[in-house]
Amino acid sequence: MILKSLSLLNYKNFDSKSFIFSEKINCIVGNNGIGKTNVLDAIYHLSFGKSYFNPVATQNIKHDEDFFVINGDYEKDSKTEKVVISLKRGQTKVIKRNGKPYEKFSEHIGFLPLVIISPADRDLIIEGSDTRRKFIDSVISQSDKTYLSNLISYNKILAQRNALLKYFALNHTFNKDTLDVYNTQLNDFGTVIFEKRDAFLKTFIPIFKARYEAISNGNEAVELNYHSDLFEDNLTTLLQKNINKDKTLQYTSVGIHKDDLHFNIEGHPIKKFGSQGQQKSFLIALKLAQFDFIKAQSNVNPILLLDDIFDKLDENRVAQIIKLVDNEDFGQLFISDTHAERTENAVKQVHQSYEIFKL
Repeated sequence: MILKSLSLLNYKNFDSKSFIFSEKINCIVGNNGIGKTNVLDAIYHLSFGKSYFNPVATQNIKHDEDFFVINGDYEKDSKTEKVVISLKRGQTKVIKRNGKPYEKFSEHIGFLPLVIISPADRDLIIEGSDTRRKFIDSVISQSDKTYLSNLISYNKILAQRNALLKYFALNHTFNKDTLDVYNTQLNDFGTVIFEKRDAFLKTFIPIFKARYEAISNGNEAVELNYHSDLFEDNLTTLLQKNINKDKTLQYTSVGIHKDDLHFNIEGHPIKKFGSQGQQKSFLIALKLAQFDFIKAQSNVNPILLLDDIFDKLDENRVAQIIKLVDNEDFGQLFISDTHAERTENAVKQVHQSYEIFKL
């Protein structure tokens, strides 16, 4: 799968900008604040129907303008595919594939497989469990539509149960039968989601460890550990055991919406004990493992976006990453960097065609 061309209209800091891309390596270079990351974010937007960096859709419209349009022309399975995303202030975002709008955005997820590696990924280490769950869900959802559907259903029922708990507290009442209806539904969807996450991580963790070893030359031992309430008991039982706690808190305190991934290096949390270089290597290994998993599931080379990849990494680790992408296992690559010369010197080591776009 190849992104052949991209055009932007009123997207972030761009009024109008077009690109014709190389099939292999594309380098977006320029000073800070000039819009390098915005180009990569537009490519991400085309795959996921949303920005990687700014979830508030209207804030991606250029200042003083009323709309934005992102237009991407792809080649996939020997066919031309045109994806257009547009948003006008006060209206709903529209995603069209070959001129036909999607009824549900979730139908588009996984059609254009993509992995992004960015300094913003550090949120996976420093933020709460919600960020890490979203990572798990985004990887599985790109190749499993049923998983995404189950997750949407679970979250809807969870919101309804939480609203019911608030209603009970506000009105000093309680109805066990009504609550049990939600408990049964949460158990049905939650159990399937838990089993999918568990199976995914059993496959994913060895891939991640191999990627980290390649980047670090085997200098450190790393671990990913999956934590879930459902390892203790089934969700129906857990919800019943915690009902008094839930009534007091006025929200659901157990379930797959509390799942987490623990990141360790040499047996200790990487958040506290990992250097900046080790943390970045950990995140890059995580994302390259995501690439490997999605490729295996979809039989398509995902597009790989490397945003500011050279930041906080020594030359040896950068060289290891460049070597990793110098083979046919990778498809189209996009790199952003502030130093054009540094980027060109790095990609010259790779025996692939490349284009450099100076903003």
